[in-house]
Amino acid sequence: MPTGKVKWYDAEKGFGFLSQTDGPDVYVRSDALPEGVTTLKAGARVEFGIAQGRRGDQALQVRLLDAPASVSRNQKEARRKKPEEMVPIVEDLIRLLDGVGEAYRHGRHPERRTSQPVAKLLRALADELDA
Repeated sequence: MPTGKVKWYDAEKGFGFLSQTDGPDVYVRSDALPEGVTTLKAGARVEFGIAQGRRGDQALQVRLLDAPASVSRNQKEARRKKPEEMVPIVEDLIRLLDGVGEAYRHGRHPERRTSQPVAKLLRALADELDA
């Protein structure tokens, strides 16, 4: 069975696309998801069968390889930081991003020792915003 990652998935519309490890992107519909799964998170690793649909390859019997933790909405909200705790984090990140932008304005990529911590902070902020 082919493997890949979720490129994007829109739970409201009930479809999305998977990126194959070796091959073109594959269309996926909600009826191909495992029982009890209503959405796919971008970047999640999956395994799936492929059938030829009217508009190209279509995923069948999607299986999550990196199953997301089962967390209810109330548990997620309990883990979220308070808004007043987020203010300094966001402000510090803005200052760091200004430094990254300055490097780009001068026609160079930021140094690795600068870019790696910024990337880590961006991922952490994205997780906090997505919670």
